[in-house]
Amino acid sequence: MSNDLKRFWRADRLFYSLTAIAAVLALISVLGNVRVAAEEGLRLPPPVLDEQAKQNGALETAVFAGGCFWGVQGVFQHVQGVRNAVSGYTGGGAQDAHYEVVGSGTTGHAESVQVTFDPSKVSYGKLLQIYFSVAHDPTELNRQGPDSGTQYRSAVFPMTDEQANVAKAYIAQLDGAHLFSQPIVTTIEPGRTFYAAENYHQNFLTLNPNYPYIVINDMPKIENLKRLFPETYREQPVLVSLAKASN
Repeated sequence: MSNDLKRFWRADRLFYSLTAIAAVLALISVLGNVRVAAEEGLRLPPPVLDEQAKQNGALETAVFAGGCFWGVQGVFQHVQGVRNAVSGYTGGGAQDAHYEVVGSGTTGHAESVQVTFDPSKVSYGKLLQIYFSVAHDPTELNRQGPDSGTQYRSAVFPMTDEQANVAKAYIAQLDGAHLFSQPIVTTIEPGRTFYAAENYHQNFLTLNPNYPYIVINDMPKIENLKRLFPETYREQPVLVSLAKASN
C-alpha cells in the first residue's frame, strides 16, 4: 500500500470514528434531556371533564398503576383529601396476587395503588392530573424507569362508568394538546379487582427514604408534587396502618 493510500485510509477511518463518537454523544445528550424532563415533572392542565361534585360525605376509591407502586403510593399519600393509599396488584386473579408471582410479568396484574379519597376535597379529575403530571411517565410502554414488564404498565382501573369516561376524555385531551413528545400509552381497564400487596411494601417510601431506588426514582416525584401542586400538597403523608420498615 502506498504512503498516500495509507494516509487516505487513516484519515477516512478517523473521520468515521469521530462521526460515530459524535452520534453516541448526541444520543446520550438526548436521553439525558428526556430523563431530566421526566424528573422535573410537568403540571398538566386539569381535565375539562370531571366527576360531578359530591357533598354527601361519601368516600370514593380510584386505582392507578404507573410502575413500581412505592413511588405512586408515596405521591398520593401526600395529596390533601386522600384518606388512604394502598399498594397492591390489579388486573389478574386472586391466586397470583403475590409479589414474587406478579414479578414474572405473566399474571396480568399491574403494580397499582388504591386511593381512597374525599371527593368534596379532591376530585377524581385532580387525582388524574397529579397521576399524569408527577406520579409516572405515561408515554413509557410496559416500563417505568429501570423497571420493565407488563406489571409496570401505565393503567387506570376505573371503579365506575363516570371515572372511565373522565379518564378517557382526559387522555384524549392531553394527546390532542401534544403536551408529551410521545403518545400516551396508558390503558383504561375497568372491572378489575384490586388486591392489597404484602405489608412490607406499604409506606415503603416514607419508611425507607434513603433506600437507593427511592432516592433516585421516587423522591423527585414527591418534590415535583410539592413544587407543582402546592395547593394540594400535604407535608405529613397519610399512612397505611401496621406497616413496618424493611431491614
